[in-house]
Amino acid sequence: MKLFKSFVIFGLLLSATGCASISRYDQYSYMQAVNLKVDSLKLMDSAGDAYSNHKPEVQDIKVRTEKAYEYEKGRPKNEVTTDMWKLMIDPKGGLLGGFLVLWEESGTVSPAFVPEKKKQIASGFDEIISLESEKIKK
Repeated sequence: MKLFKSFVIFGLLLSATGCASISRYDQYSYMQAVNLKVDSLKLMDSAGDAYSNHKPEVQDIKVRTEKAYEYEKGRPKNEVTTDMWKLMIDPKGGLLGGFLVLWEESGTVSPAFVPEKKKQIASGFDEIISLESEKIKK
């Protein structure tokens, strides 16, 4: 999470100083991040159930987050946001990508583990959303 905050601070500093090395605000990026946050957290509520019962929903989230990453990667001067999405979807990481792999490999996730993990993932999404909303609008 500290790495996320470092990216955000870096991004906000660049935009606040008027430096042209960060992309401009993109409504599609903002809405995509908000929608993926809500959908991902809702899906995590089902992690106490068997993964096999939710495989299509998990695959949908994986594909949609990968598309969000690819979209951000294709935007010029958008390395900070791209790096944040990379952390979010990393299957070996501690955010959404890693959680989905854990669920798949374990079959179920302990209901006691899910609320804390949701907080961490929500915070990661909030950092992405916050960075996008702080970008120069025009």
